[in-house]
Amino acid sequence: MAKAQNITLTGDMTYAEAARATVGVRADEVFDHADGVLDTGDIERVHDMRVATRRLRAVLEVFAPCFDHAVHRDVLGDVKALADALGARRDPDVQLEDLDEFAAAVPEPDLAGVDVFAQRLRVEQAQGNQVLAAALLTAQESDLRGRLAALVTA
Repeated sequence: MAKAQNITLTGDMTYAEAARATVGVRADEVFDHADGVLDTGDIERVHDMRVATRRLRAVLEVFAPCFDHAVHRDVLGDVKALADALGARRDPDVQLEDLDEFAAAVPEPDLAGVDVFAQRLRVEQAQGNQVLAAALLTAQESDLRGRLAALVTA
């Protein structure tokens, strides 16, 4: 799992200054993990981006009073939608990984049943990837990254 970046906050910062610094870093982390996130061969990319969206969502909620309500609400909704799409892809990723471990311990005659279940999970994974691709496109078209940057500079 990708480690969260440290954020330097000082005692003389206002709550709003701390909010801008924290949200700015957490927003950058989300998009830093976007490269290759649709690659089903490397499931950790999805995990890292999902964790980053959860961290961003948390700080957006904690610091909500520091931002324009309407802008904040829209950005938070888009971050939640992206996190949901990442979850749709992540869940079958984890199940497939666990199923691979399980298959290693199953007697040969039972492997056919495990394979059928794995194929169903791969379909779910592909569907989750389509959901994620659409969410990434929406985030790009709505300039989520730019709107987050504008939120912290306003």
